[in-house]
Amino acid sequence: MSFSTPPIQAKRPEFRNINAFKDLPGYRWPLASIISGMHRVSGLILFLLMPFIIWMFDTSISSEYSFARFTSAFSNGMLYLPGPVWKLLALGVIWAYLHHFTAGLRHLYMEFRHAYSKEFGKSSAVATLVFSLGLTAVLGAKLFGLY
Repeated sequence: MSFSTPPIQAKRPEFRNINAFKDLPGYRWPLASIISGMHRVSGLILFLLMPFIIWMFDTSISSEYSFARFTSAFSNGMLYLPGPVWKLLALGVIWAYLHHFTAGLRHLYMEFRHAYSKEFGKSSAVATLVFSLGLTAVLGAKLFGLY
């Protein structure tokens, strides 16, 4: 009686020690993961700038005098910072809100429709990026007085 030996399978490589400085810079992130990371960053920006957002809202609707003070902060400056710095800060808040909103809609659509394919992830990431940056450019042009 002869016994046959099972075929020898090749051993799979094991990656245990990944060097963050050597391996990660060469890694190419997919656009969907970049947009997802930007969604988290925009949420953090909105959370950290919440006092500024509340101040802007409160000052703009309290009275005519406070609205004049609000608009003068963007033209003349405030707290030893010139007006364009405050406009850039407001533009950052605008971008964070628009990106967080559109990326949140993207995530909700993917959850409800079970749209988890590589192609849909890439196309929806491009749409999110184009829509949020386009609206930010339009509102930024209005903020800086281009129209």
